[in-house]
Amino acid sequence: MNEVRAAEPEANAIGVQVSLQSVYLKDCSYESPNGPRLPTNQAWEPKFQLNMNTSTEELSPEAREVLLTVTVEAKQGDATLYLVEVKQAGLFTISGASGEDLKRLVGSFCPGVLFPYAREVISDLIVKGGFPNFLLPLVNFDALFSQAQQSQTPQPNLVN
Repeated sequence: MNEVRAAEPEANAIGVQVSLQSVYLKDCSYESPNGPRLPTNQAWEPKFQLNMNTSTEELSPEAREVLLTVTVEAKQGDATLYLVEVKQAGLFTISGASGEDLKRLVGSFCPGVLFPYAREVISDLIVKGGFPNFLLPLVNFDALFSQAQQSQTPQPNLVN
């Protein structure tokens, strides 16, 4: 289990402090129902599906465990080549933030910190499973968070 500890919190101009206490792999799974084998006449052209989810648990008024779940499925035609799920967690202390700032930190900033760790674990599992290296593309968590917030905002009724 890799664990990273941060000694100094980061502060911004408005007094919000975020400190990463530790990063840890909470759970992972790897399935390869068809192995890395392909028919000899078939080229390596898998289709990938990526799903991500974040959740948070308040451990104290300032401590949060943020969990980033990343699932990658690779298919060649109808056959599933591999399915990888990684639950990367981090313990963050956040002070001076409330309301929307706190939501944005745990919904965007914290998953952005955890993503490189999850990305590395996924790549390692795929390579150890006998498949070519696969590196997840970079993710704009700010855009994903904004998109999720807009989909939760009730839309005005334009019909009279």
